[in-house]
Amino acid sequence: MLYIMRHGKTDWNLKHKLQGKTDIPLNDMGIGMAKEACEKYKDVHFDVCYCSPLVRARETANLVLEGRKVPIIIDERLAEMGFGIYEGIENVFDKPECPVRELFFNPADYKAVGGAESLEELIARTKSFLDDIALPLVNEGKDVLIVGHGAMNSAIIGIIRHTPVEKFWAEGIENCRLIKLL
Repeated sequence: MLYIMRHGKTDWNLKHKLQGKTDIPLNDMGIGMAKEACEKYKDVHFDVCYCSPLVRARETANLVLEGRKVPIIIDERLAEMGFGIYEGIENVFDKPECPVRELFFNPADYKAVGGAESLEELIARTKSFLDDIALPLVNEGKDVLIVGHGAMNSAIIGIIRHTPVEKFWAEGIENCRLIKLL
């Protein structure tokens, strides 16, 4: 089986700031969410967890898997999408002048500028991870958990489910919700 989970809440989530690759830790709410997920999903079997290198994902993986002997392996390809100079911008949905806003409303038309990562780059690196690591393990009968982020997880869902880029956000990636993909 292949599962994904988004990290718990951070202060930047609450302030509606673009996090991207900025390394923001979980806040108390996010810690609580991860602990609740630990209890909620305690009967779901995982052989291994692959995790983003960012602290909010690592903290979530550690809390969700607390008390289990599941190895947590960091893979750089699971980091969140980079938003370049736009990381830290608040309320991007309300700022039509911000180019990153297009990613959320019209992902197929999104053009990365200002050091941001393109959707094509994000999809290529997550596909590389799936092809090199996750899918071979699943094909061996292993249960794999990926702990990551909203855009990165959406890319993985799109690859697995063959979702068109226009529907990039269709799944709705809630914090600490386990999604079974395969």
